[in-house]
Amino acid sequence: MTPPRSRRFLSVRVAHVRATRLAVALALAFTAACTGGGADGGTERGASAGAAAGSAADSRHIFVASGRDVTGKGGIRQQLIDDWNADQKKEAGDDAYRAHLVELSGSADQQRSQLLGALQSGSARYDVLNLDVTWIPEFAAAGLIGTLDESLIDDDVIASVGSTARWNQDLYAAPFNSDVGLLYYRPDYLEEAGLRDPDLSEGVETWSELEEVIDVVNSRKPRKYEKGWTTQLESYEGRTVNAIEAFASADNGPALTDGEGRYTGTVQGLENGVTELRTRTADPLTLPDADTSDEAESLSDFAAGRTAFLRHWPYAYGALHQIFEAGQLGVMPLPGKAVLGGQNLAVARSSGHAEVAEDLIRFLTDRESQCRLLQAGFAATRESAYDDGADTCQEKSDNGAPTEGSGESTDRMPRDNQGRPAYASRTLLTALKNAAQRPRTPHYGAFTHALITALGPLFSDSPPNDRQLAEALDKALREALPTADRRWID
Repeated sequence: MTPPRSRRFLSVRVAHVRATRLAVALALAFTAACTGGGADGGTERGASAGAAAGSAADSRHIFVASGRDVTGKGGIRQQLIDDWNADQKKEAGDDAYRAHLVELSGSADQQRSQLLGALQSGSARYDVLNLDVTWIPEFAAAGLIGTLDESLIDDDVIASVGSTARWNQDLYAAPFNSDVGLLYYRPDYLEEAGLRDPDLSEGVETWSELEEVIDVVNSRKPRKYEKGWTTQLESYEGRTVNAIEAFASADNGPALTDGEGRYTGTVQGLENGVTELRTRTADPLTLPDADTSDEAESLSDFAAGRTAFLRHWPYAYGALHQIFEAGQLGVMPLPGKAVLGGQNLAVARSSGHAEVAEDLIRFLTDRESQCRLLQAGFAATRESAYDDGADTCQEKSDNGAPTEGSGESTDRMPRDNQGRPAYASRTLLTALKNAAQRPRTPHYGAFTHALITALGPLFSDSPPNDRQLAEALDKALREALPTADRRWID
């Protein structure tokens, strides 16, 4: 590139490049994932998806219902399904089964409603369901998914992740890709503020330690910087996730449900949790816009330099590296407890191909597939995928990285010598092992709605005190969930 002729030109050029990268990264994170489709499998979308699944006369078609992929054009999920189809064709020729990925539109809540409606009414035929980890108890208790062979989960599956696939001790799913809260940060901001060691990749163990770092940055505010951190506190699942992370990290925080999904919280435990949440989201530390931010908005604010820290998910690692230069971005485990997310694969009880569907799930969750998912930017569910000596991860797969018109890859994500995100083995695996689950209950939809609503006043101009919020939340959760002395009949 020819050097710019003036400082003014340079500043304009840099601003333009960063704005372009931000637009590209956000598109990758939230819209490019909607494309895809392979030669063998094909991806069904839109209103026709359910009809396509329901009208197939050929009994050798398997339909996989899923939310949209976040790995860009020709997404890794579709690639893996294409590979299973190719294996089937080699073994059985014209008699082979063929799997089709059906991508559901809308938000996670809308996808859940679509699946529940389709399965309960029989309006669409799905064989394999890619379910959010919080949905497993609900779909299992409703009799919409069947139990699976215990061999699908072995000692290689990360223990915390594997537990999300069970309900009442029975295995109803197999972990496909996981997810966990992480803390992204600006090493250049920390260095500018005078920190001796701006590399926090080994992690900050407690929120109090993080506050000390933020206090230093606040005392020497870098250009564009406004507040210490931002996160997702809008009135949706992001607020629930942040609340559960605070509750799980608080001293004597609340245990919200038991093994049967019954509410077990106390006002005192909730008060301890609310106090922790209020401390984390207080004005001196938190960007005010966080109160009305979701994943996209918080990512944009961090990318614009308004904060030094961002709580987000693993997929943001690739998106943010499209924006920042070397030395401007770091990532570490979230202090305290982070919430576990992700998707699990289950077999619809209404499927006429349960055995074949389970075979497909076994393929999609085996060691090689997990390595490829990790290379593509997902959080793998098997420890072997993170092992430097894993023989199944030696060759870098086609990870779906975006390309420019020339065909040259625009992927700027740092990778190790096996093609995995550079932070995976040290940071991501640690976070997954230490993660906390959201309450396990068939009534999770009612739970999260009650929590989001009851905590709303905390983010108002005149919030109640912690005890008042805890009492209101306790009342709301007792109404939303069964308790030990009050069982529900569904």
